[in-house]
Amino acid sequence: MNTPWDFLDEYRGTMFSGEWPTLPELFRITAKRFPDRACLTVYEPDRVSLTYAETLAVVEKVSGYLASIGVGRGDKVAVTGKNSPEWAVAYLGVLFSGATVSPIDYQLHADETDNLLRASDSKAIFVDEEKFDQIDEKSYGMKAKISLSRNRSPFIYSLPAVPSRPVEASTMDDLAAILFTSGTTGTPKGVMLTHKNLVADCFLAQYNLNIHETDVFYALLPIHHSYTMLAVFIETLSVGAEVVFGKRMVTKQILKDLKEARITMFLGVPLLFNKVLNGILKGIREKGILVYGLIRFMMSVSGFIKKVFRVNPGKRMFGSILDKASLGTIRICISGGGPLAPSIFRQYNELGIDFVQGYGLTETSPIIALNPTEHYKETSVGRVLPDMEMKILDPDERGVGEVIVKGPMVMKGYYRMEEETRKVFTDDGFFRTGDVGYLDAENYLYLTGRAKNLIVTEGGKNVYPEEIEDSFQLYPEIEQVLVRGFILEKKTRSEGIEALVYPSADFFKDFEKKSGKPSDALVVEERIDEIVDEVNTGLLPYQKIARFKILSEPLEETTTKKIKRFTVKE
Repeated sequence: MNTPWDFLDEYRGTMFSGEWPTLPELFRITAKRFPDRACLTVYEPDRVSLTYAETLAVVEKVSGYLASIGVGRGDKVAVTGKNSPEWAVAYLGVLFSGATVSPIDYQLHADETDNLLRASDSKAIFVDEEKFDQIDEKSYGMKAKISLSRNRSPFIYSLPAVPSRPVEASTMDDLAAILFTSGTTGTPKGVMLTHKNLVADCFLAQYNLNIHETDVFYALLPIHHSYTMLAVFIETLSVGAEVVFGKRMVTKQILKDLKEARITMFLGVPLLFNKVLNGILKGIREKGILVYGLIRFMMSVSGFIKKVFRVNPGKRMFGSILDKASLGTIRICISGGGPLAPSIFRQYNELGIDFVQGYGLTETSPIIALNPTEHYKETSVGRVLPDMEMKILDPDERGVGEVIVKGPMVMKGYYRMEEETRKVFTDDGFFRTGDVGYLDAENYLYLTGRAKNLIVTEGGKNVYPEEIEDSFQLYPEIEQVLVRGFILEKKTRSEGIEALVYPSADFFKDFEKKSGKPSDALVVEERIDEIVDEVNTGLLPYQKIARFKILSEPLEETTTKKIKRFTVKE
């Protein structure tokens, strides 16, 4: 049976020798196949683009510079900045030098960035203008700080030419990237992904998804995140397609980019797709109740034909609507990074767009399940990828249990955290996802909940409750706090963030004595409200607490004074 990676056999033994090529080997193969095709593109506002041949040349110059300052195989190099061709060149330049790249979220606060840079052991850093002056590379023992913006020096495209020196190339099992979780306390958790992890996942995902060199991908979500890094950036480079870098997460700008760049592959999070669909439906409603009813009926007919007969009449039926919404050139939309309402999934397909969702974790590179466009299931997160095993651990009578996986995309482990690594693997080598679900007869995965405390917001951001709870420690007014997710809307299944607060009775008794005023419920609520506002000012936008509840009874604790999180009902 033919596979999307059959073409690699033509280059096996000449341009690579392992089971899979490394990322530099893969890029060289693609540059040989499609030297003149557009590779990296941005609209600033005019179109600026590098072909694959041009990208390869500048990447090799960057890797040569890194080698000249002593960066090589096994070393770590950090990259932080907004999505841009320069970010992509830095990422590839690090890998071409034989080193490992550590992408860091540019939205983090200074203390979080500092913690990650120290944990990464990076020998150099690529950084954009926004944080260029904030980072003192010498304090981290780095050899160089290189700018991703032409307004600072040394600029990545203007690095000095250096005599070429031999570079010890990476192997398939060497680390390609270390993706760190955020956090200001303790040791950040760094997910170690090898070249094999990323390249294997890239091609195995294509078993469930047809992509071509003529596709144009849109890199809108932060590229340091494993979802965009693999599903947009690496997928693009594997087939010789073009990647267009979005600059702003603003709906008007996004729709402008989609139309101007003639995007065919649009990957995003549920929040984004919800907004776009709401805009389309709002425009239809404005035409009147009769027109709206007729179009919705036509959509249901289109969806039925697509689902049953596997042909797609929607593109022709709703072509003018899609063009007006700047979606006329879209071939496939993929939603990831959070739960998607089946109704959203269904309506995009009814409109004629091949819309699917997938599932994965950073520890799995990340894709492990993806809905095929020709046989999608709206309530499933996708069909399990080939060449990997997925099991349900300790299933109940309905077949529901923890999802565990084994395969070439599963991480090597957590950086310098052997005990943490052991905890997430079973004795027979399966990775424990921490998610709960079941498989159907066709090997499609359905998720029913989370075993972990992780909150996934509507925008697809991961929020760790403990990090927010730590922010309340300095307030004597609060005896206990527990942060958790709550369902913002049943229709979208998206989560908001709430705090359950048990006030300190002793503090408010002292307040009464000192002030001579009664500390009634209103006074307590007003003070807790102030505290929550203060905590929110120190959090990232997607971490902010949306609501709080004041408890009348304390939460159950362990003997070590930890709240028994899973016993909490209110």
